[in-house]
Amino acid sequence: MSSEDKEAQEDELLALASIYDEDGFKRAQSVQGGETRIFVDLPQNFTIFVSGNLTANHQNGKFECTVCFLPPIVLNFEFPADYPSTSPPVFTLSSKWLSQAQLSALCKHLDNLWEETRGCVVLFAWMQFLKEETLAYLNITSPYEPKICEQGKEQNRKSKEDVFYSMGGAAAAQEEALDARAVQDVESLSSLIKEILDFDQAERQKCFNSKMFMCNICFSEKLGSECMYFMSCRHVYCKACLKDYFEIQIKDGQVHSLNCPEPKCPSVATPGQVKELVEEQLFARYDRLLLQSSLDLMADVVYCPRPCCQTPVMQEPCCTMGICSRCRYAFCTLCKMTYHGVSPCKVTAEKLTDLRNEYLEADEATKKFLEQRYGKRVIQKALEEMESKEWLEKNSKPCPYCATLIEKLDGCNKMTCTACKQYFCWLCMGSLSRANPYGHFHDPASPCFNQLFLGMENDDLGAAVFWD
Repeated sequence: MSSEDKEAQEDELLALASIYDEDGFKRAQSVQGGETRIFVDLPQNFTIFVSGNLTANHQNGKFECTVCFLPPIVLNFEFPADYPSTSPPVFTLSSKWLSQAQLSALCKHLDNLWEETRGCVVLFAWMQFLKEETLAYLNITSPYEPKICEQGKEQNRKSKEDVFYSMGGAAAAQEEALDARAVQDVESLSSLIKEILDFDQAERQKCFNSKMFMCNICFSEKLGSECMYFMSCRHVYCKACLKDYFEIQIKDGQVHSLNCPEPKCPSVATPGQVKELVEEQLFARYDRLLLQSSLDLMADVVYCPRPCCQTPVMQEPCCTMGICSRCRYAFCTLCKMTYHGVSPCKVTAEKLTDLRNEYLEADEATKKFLEQRYGKRVIQKALEEMESKEWLEKNSKPCPYCATLIEKLDGCNKMTCTACKQYFCWLCMGSLSRANPYGHFHDPASPCFNQLFLGMENDDLGAAVFWD
């Protein structure tokens, strides 16, 4: 190796290291060479279209998506001892979304670039060509359908776009032979889709993290790495504000209300975004409530009524028995009590009011179902008890001492409780002195002064006055 070649090689490697970051260029440790990752410039709204066997069981399908970034073209190179004075770099070119035929055409053009600049360093020119001119050179337009090899070999019948390429704007085209230096680094169409989507998402996130955004909650300007955006609407808020917002909603049980704070925006945070911001214990609550709310929408799912279990149980059609898969508790899916066969469901005194109201408001079909579930006798009892309760509330008052309900049929407003014998005033419900119960009505300072006979009929009033 001449000193001029050695110096030129070292200068070129140092220049590449200063121009590109570690993602773009890595120098080899043992030889004069390295690896460059070239990110091809894409136009706006560049679409990838894939059709064919998209799954492992070879089911045909179609996939289409718009991307901002594609996985890089990888150029591995090594300098021979007489580069750049005599020989070009030894290299391989690999890509996930370019076919072997397309990569072979690029390899051929890199050789031509070397021939045009023989005796000078060429790597930077190669990298600029791959970055800026790959799509135009290969006549790739949107939507683009990448082709892959079948079991590592190029298909025998190659489409026209894989064989013919316009060369530097020339009108003529020529068939290109496959180049051993060209490697398509992908296994299948399904893995290609995943790799494209994952890479595009990762690069978008990098760009987002490096920009500044204004949070419309705290009105502070922050780096994208301190912010989060909603997938559907792309509205951006800082993570600190969203964390507080999510935590409040989850603690209140509003797991379906983690919407974008922008007014009238329907976008909802994904579970992954929620998990990133809230604590583990709170996310477990969110996850549980989200699952429960989803199960609640399923008509054939009930929950084990045991407080220590609460396991979801699938309900068989036309059957009122549920058996918990976890604790093996057999229960009635209607009343949630121990399964009672064909016997009617028991209803507690506390639920009689609800049962009566439900029955009175129900249509004929629902009334029939309630009678079958609880029995006509229980329904009738609920109705009678509610009528009795309503009558008592309207026509009686509780004793101020023992709370026994007292009905006033006639007589004056000085009452005697039939249960505890306490004297009390029917008007103000105050307790009266046992020694002088009528003093309450003769005292000018009393609210019931001269109202002993208030509310009595005229005939009764005269008789009462005579008795007094």
